[in-house]
Amino acid sequence: MRGDLPEEVRDLEDEIAGYEVRVKKFDEEIQGLNDFIKSRKQASKDAESLIKKYDEQQQNVRNNREFEAIAKEIELQRLEIQIADKKIKESQYQIDVKNAEISGTKSKLEERRKDLENKKGELETIVSENEEEERGIMAQREEATKPVEDRLLTAYTRIRGNVRNGLAVVLVRRDACGGCFNTVPPQRQADIISHKKIIVCEHCGRILADVEARAV
Repeated sequence: MRGDLPEEVRDLEDEIAGYEVRVKKFDEEIQGLNDFIKSRKQASKDAESLIKKYDEQQQNVRNNREFEAIAKEIELQRLEIQIADKKIKESQYQIDVKNAEISGTKSKLEERRKDLENKKGELETIVSENEEEERGIMAQREEATKPVEDRLLTAYTRIRGNVRNGLAVVLVRRDACGGCFNTVPPQRQADIISHKKIIVCEHCGRILADVEARAV
């Protein structure tokens, strides 16, 4: 009755977790860019202060050599301001891009959260409606496992955990495994029919319990 719902719920939870990590990463990157912008703005202010200081010094120079040296320092500080402004614009552009990516990711995240809520609701309904029947089946399962060898039960449980639909035992139908639908050779089918030993699918590892008779 549950079908693929439990797997779909897990997949949605994993996908949501991935989106949340992505949003967090974008937020951290934006914070880093904002800190960088702040540092560049401070560098620009420092350069402006130095320019003001150099302008005052130029008024009291004693020769052309000192004047030119200070003029060069002023030019360097103006260049520093230009570079800072360029870095600020580049960083702001990156922030805008990341904000757009965050918006898109959050939109997908909201959609997946709604899907997850719906899937969980479906699953909870199925579980609650079949809870009594499931308890009975689990009791039968517990009873059925008592005569089974531990190694076989362990292998069976492992197979169930490894396959998507939880079916560890299947029939061969139309010359194919009932789990993965890969072809089962005639000789292997004969071994399955003989019931002398446990035969597993060479492709998916499921236990092949029998060969379904074809309608004549």
